[in-house]
Amino acid sequence: MSDKTNPPNGETKSAAARLFDIRVLIGALFTLYGIMLVVAGFFTSDAQRKKASDININLWLGIGMLVLGLLFLLWWRVNPLKLAAPDEDDDTEPSHD
Repeated sequence: MSDKTNPPNGETKSAAARLFDIRVLIGALFTLYGIMLVVAGFFTSDAQRKKASDININLWLGIGMLVLGLLFLLWWRVNPLKLAAPDEDDDTEPSHD
């Protein structure tokens, strides 16, 4: 028997599992790069814009990456990772015959 109490719904979450959820990593990176590109897009010169057919590509891609990153983080927040509690019957060690 362990002294740890399980949540009433039978689900446990380890800190490592929550921290390394792939949605958090992808969302954080896209959000960070999106912010950097949006800031770079505000400082784009006219000469650089002319090279891109008068499209501020840094601004538009930055906004897209920012939206995608925030959607990943929202998905992680709304639907958090749920790990099933380990079965108590699996505590037996295999026999070495």
